[in-house]
Amino acid sequence: MLSTGLPQGAVPKLERPGPLRDRVYEALLELITTRALQPGQHLVESELAGHLGVSRQPVREALQRLNTEGWVDLRPAQGAFVHEPTEEEADQLLTVRTLLEAEAARLAAAHADSAGIAALEQLCAEGEQAVAADDVDAAVALNARFHAKIMELAGNAVLAELAAQVDRRVRWYYTPVARQRGQQSWIEHRGMIAAITDRDEQGATQLMREHTEHTRRSYHDRAKS
Repeated sequence: MLSTGLPQGAVPKLERPGPLRDRVYEALLELITTRALQPGQHLVESELAGHLGVSRQPVREALQRLNTEGWVDLRPAQGAFVHEPTEEEADQLLTVRTLLEAEAARLAAAHADSAGIAALEQLCAEGEQAVAADDVDAAVALNARFHAKIMELAGNAVLAELAAQVDRRVRWYYTPVARQRGQQSWIEHRGMIAAITDRDEQGATQLMREHTEHTRRSYHDRAKS
C-alpha cells in the first residue's frame, strides 16, 4: 500500500507524447473515477508526484483543473482532497444520464445494424464473465463500454457529446454499487439488446429508463445501509 492509500499497481504509467500537465490530469482523474483515490482522501502533491514520476508543478496544475471541474476540493491551509459527492449531486447527474441514455436507446433501436448488435452481444458476454469472476473493475469498465456502444449506435453526435461529459461521473457513482447490481445489471442489458434487435423503440426506451433508475436507486440505498 502506497502512502496515499493507492493499491499497488493502481498508478497508471504516463503515456507520451502530450503536455505533461494533461497526462498527469488524466492519470489523477482515472484514479479518482475508479476510486483508487477515495472521496475525501487527502491528496499530497509531493507524494502524487513521486508515484507518477514527475515534479510537483504538473501535479499542482492538474489539481487546480480538477478543482475547477469539481473532482477535487482545495481547502485553505489544509490542501487538496478528493471531492465527496452529495446525494443531491448524484441524483441530479444520474437523472440527466437517464434522459440521455433513454433517447440513445430509442435511436439505437431505430438505426443499429447487425454488426452493432453483435458488438453489444460481445460486450454483454464479457460483462457477465467479469461478474462471474467477481472482477468489479472489469465489470465497471465493460458497463461503460456497453452504454457507450449504444450511444454510438444512436448516431447522434450532439447526444454523444453530451453523454461524454457525464460518462466519467457515471462511472464514479456506479463503481460503489457495481457488485450490488451484479448479474441483474447484465440481465437488463440483455433485455435492451433484444429490444434494439427487434427495432422496438418504445421498449428500448422504457428498459433503459428502468435500468438507469435501478442504478440511481442502488446508489442512494448504498448510502443508507
